[in-house]
Amino acid sequence: MKAIVVRQYGGPEVLKFEEYPDPVPGPGEVLVRVAAASVNPIDYKRRAGLTKDFYPLKFPGLIGVDLSGTVIKVGPDVPEFEDGDRVFAIADNSYAELCVVKAAVLADIPEGLDLIEAAALPLVTTTGNQLLTATGIKAGQTVLVVGAQGNVGRSAVFTAKYLGARVIAGVLKRQIDDAKTVGADQFVATDDDSAIAALPPLDAVADTVGGKTAEKLIARVKPGGVFASVVGPPQNAASYPSVKAVFVFSKFDRNTLQFMAEAVRDGKLVIPIGRKLPLREAAEAHAAAEKGGIGKILLLP
Repeated sequence: MKAIVVRQYGGPEVLKFEEYPDPVPGPGEVLVRVAAASVNPIDYKRRAGLTKDFYPLKFPGLIGVDLSGTVIKVGPDVPEFEDGDRVFAIADNSYAELCVVKAAVLADIPEGLDLIEAAALPLVTTTGNQLLTATGIKAGQTVLVVGAQGNVGRSAVFTAKYLGARVIAGVLKRQIDDAKTVGADQFVATDDDSAIAALPPLDAVADTVGGKTAEKLIARVKPGGVFASVVGPPQNAASYPSVKAVFVFSKFDRNTLQFMAEAVRDGKLVIPIGRKLPLREAAEAHAAAEKGGIGKILLLP
């Protein structure tokens, strides 16, 4: 098969489109013909060696966690899937024409959802949902979603509104007009100290940004509230012992993924797709993704 092969840590230029051995499904595994993989920050951080302490690459190796595709072979002890099923997952080694996926982390794509565009959803929608859930927010309470215009942020806003919470979208001042599509009740410019100071007491913060912004916003959380983040607790969290700081690391959950995907299919949640590129152009995709932007980048074998 063709795949994006990495032989050393480095910049986008280390991503090489080459022949690689076809994977073979073992017990409890499924072989998927990849329709699309999506580019996530974890992919380019792993390529650069920034995750080698906890998520290393074995060279030569493959990267990529999101995929959508079609089942073409089922290993032993997999009763729930069969050839031809349309599936998506948070997997491993998805920048390839073929990918072996554990059946336990595979989900059926909801009817009516585009096969290729489904690849944009697994990691960001699951992460956003679990980030918001980690705040423990309840109906009628107020949560600030930091980085609400990003795809994890959008997913967190949707989940909060589904639970009946009041949602404040935290975005940069220049993003406020564009962020009005995310479905929040109120907006705040997180690069405006006076706007942050004017925030009401918050029941929770769901953070996707971190850094100095997080350090300012934890001060706005009520005693007994929660500051949940996908990038780690604020550096000054110890100064606010009455606020529970939670680090959220996404874990696959089939029901969550299918629920969020149905919301996308039904138009209740929008995950913008910026570009669709051939798999061989993965280096260009990484360079573009690292510059930032709203839309997901999909790689098509």
